[in-house]
Amino acid sequence: MRGLLKKVNVERRIPYPPAARNKAPRTWIAVLAAVCLLGGMAASADEGYRKVDGPCGLTFPGDHGAHRQFKTEWWYYTGNLQSDAGKPFGFQLTFFRTALRPPTSQAEDRPRSAWRTAQLFIGHAAITDVDRQTHLHAETAAREALDMAGVRTVQQTTTVFVRKWHADIDPRRHLLLADAENFSLDLALTPTKPAVRHGRDGYSRKGTGPERASCYYSFTRLAAEGKIRIEDRALHVSGSAWMDHEFSTAPLEPGLVGWDWFSLQLSDRTELMVYLLREKDGTVHPASSGTFVDAAGRPIDLKGEQFSVQVLDRWQSPESGADYPVAWRLSVTALNLTLVVRARVRDQEMDTRQTTGVVYWEGSVSADRAVSGSGYVELTGYARPFDAPM
Repeated sequence: MRGLLKKVNVERRIPYPPAARNKAPRTWIAVLAAVCLLGGMAASADEGYRKVDGPCGLTFPGDHGAHRQFKTEWWYYTGNLQSDAGKPFGFQLTFFRTALRPPTSQAEDRPRSAWRTAQLFIGHAAITDVDRQTHLHAETAAREALDMAGVRTVQQTTTVFVRKWHADIDPRRHLLLADAENFSLDLALTPTKPAVRHGRDGYSRKGTGPERASCYYSFTRLAAEGKIRIEDRALHVSGSAWMDHEFSTAPLEPGLVGWDWFSLQLSDRTELMVYLLREKDGTVHPASSGTFVDAAGRPIDLKGEQFSVQVLDRWQSPESGADYPVAWRLSVTALNLTLVVRARVRDQEMDTRQTTGVVYWEGSVSADRAVSGSGYVELTGYARPFDAPM
């Protein structure tokens, strides 16, 4: 999810099958809900945080690191892999940062004890086994205290970590590691195209006012290689991945309930990212936009009126009751491009109600028509309106 609700200092690994997801003890859930409420109250006001209201001036590798003057931030990895035997898999690894209080001054921000912190971090990880039609996911969370979580930069390498999960980002490659109870991933990602700044030099509008925006860039094509584990199966894999890094202070505009986000890597070595901001009445907000990246790595900005998405099929979650689209016709009139996008597994729901209070769908998809491709789709606000910061 490209936004963040309330975070808590716990690690929780979600067992599979899905029927086991909601069997945590009632007393644990009650305590957790109280902590979530306090965290949400502490982070409710936007005063004192820096706002995004114009071009971001992103430079690398410096901007791979944390931007603590903004309220929320996330580092997002998704991708599609194949085992040596040709079996297809999808993966997700995401790190979120949220500030509990604004950085009003250096003196106030200096910890009085090793336990005090103004930052919370959470991680989401998932693996989709396409052949077996299963989706495993887990999460971990920690405060930025006692070296449990955080972002550190040494020379040109930025490390984002939550407990033992981490992403190491340097100019040559991104190293990912996440180890959950019933799966793990250990991947090396090598950029084959430079970072793409979305919108106007990274300034990505998400609403009507100029401050309803984020700073947003992506690595739209990374060559992936490494290992995954599913239960007791260890597999060498390779494939292609996508990385998003985004930070913002502004919440979603009133009237918006969520978004549909597409990242697609096509067989002609082009890439397409579009997001649709959904309003309560089902219409799409005009601030919806996207980026097309040509084979040479040059980005082309897309306005909302230049593309359309038609839902072709839906799936209702037996766990949350949310009714998600799982197949789409995506047309980009500005490029004379039409794609049929389909979920590779219908149930790729991320159920994080017991920690963040959020249920969303994040899943591996295929794309075909004149060119074929693969990618990921994220759907928020289907279980309930998504009232978190962007």
